Amino acid sequence: MTNDQEPMKTGTTTLGMVCKDGVVMGTEHRATMGTLIAHTETQKLFPIDEHIGLTTAGLVGDAQNLARYITAEAELFKLKRDQSMTIKAAATLTANILSGSRYYPYWVQLLLGGWDREGGHIYSLDAAGGSIPDKYCATGSGSPYAYGVLEDNFEEGMTSSKGVDVAIRALNAAMKRDSASGNGYDIVVINDKGWNPVTQKELEKRKEKLNIK
Repeated sequence: MTNDQEPMKTGTTTLGMVCKDGVVMGTEHRATMGTLIAHTETQKLFPIDEHIGLTTAGLVGDAQNLARYITAEAELFKLKRDQSMTIKAAATLTANILSGSRYYPYWVQLLLGGWDREGGHIYSLDAAGGSIPDKYCATGSGSPYAYGVLEDNFEEGMTSSKGVDVAIRALNAAMKRDSASGNGYDIVVINDKGWNPVTQKELEKRKEKLNIK
């Protein structure tokens, strides 16, 4: 990076957490260009396979390109080996793609997670190819507010149903304080039955029960 380049801004909020019966991942919808709200229905949560999810913060074009790339690699792996890629393998592949693009880097911060024969996993990946497993993670400009909720509410071994409620609280906290996060959110539970999106109707019911405006 030259001195006249500004550092990457990742204006968004994404999160993931490992629960005893599934992995919960979520993102909000807003895309910004500086102080401009450019889009209000941006996809930041991608199904890589029926058991793998990817959340993205950073440049939208880079994020979409990476999601297509990793999805294709996961499909090729399944066709060649007649079995699905593990979450660790998918995270390692993604890290290798990122670290191999130093001259034309992807300006993204990613969470990759899902459920395989070893259970649930969440990995945080940076633009240089770092890959760190954890029980819960958040990315983007709204992540400090999301982490405040996750630190207080995440419990080792909690159910994915409780995890969805924690995700709702965390995303709402970020949306209230971070101007680059907003316009609703998507949440998915990934478990041994595959990819299970939480419907907007269910999210509204849970928000009402949690007394979230």
